[in-house]
Amino acid sequence: MSRVSIQPEPFDVAAELARIEAELRGRAGAVVSFTGLCRDEDGRLDALELEHYPGMAEAEIERVIAEATERWPIQASRVVHRHGLIRPGEGIVLVVTASAHRRAAFEAASFLMDYLKARAPFWKREHLADGTTGGWVEATEADAKAAQSWA
Repeated sequence: MSRVSIQPEPFDVAAELARIEAELRGRAGAVVSFTGLCRDEDGRLDALELEHYPGMAEAEIERVIAEATERWPIQASRVVHRHGLIRPGEGIVLVVTASAHRRAAFEAASFLMDYLKARAPFWKREHLADGTTGGWVEATEADAKAAQSWA
């Protein structure tokens, strides 16, 4: 199973977790998942548009997964990230990590998500409820600081 998928269609969290659990056949003591959802920003946002460079984005995320695997004893990992128009309430990103122990699974998932928020090669633009298109959204200072904390 590929560890990284970038796709326009919604993902099935339960199916992704079931695949990892079947792959590990009882060897993991912890599976941690995080699902990032599109917010409506208090009714201001109609959709979030995400763009990426196919091939480059997958390779970069694979590189960061390899770094997480060097830092923690991860038995399995999965990142699914959507692109295209994503409506409020829909999933944007899924990060799953599995390890023999919970701490490693939690820390690896947090590390991967901090990277995805601050440095992954995705570009986001807001489509507003009033019908206008907003500008491109930059990573926040808090996101950059969180990613830097792992250095």
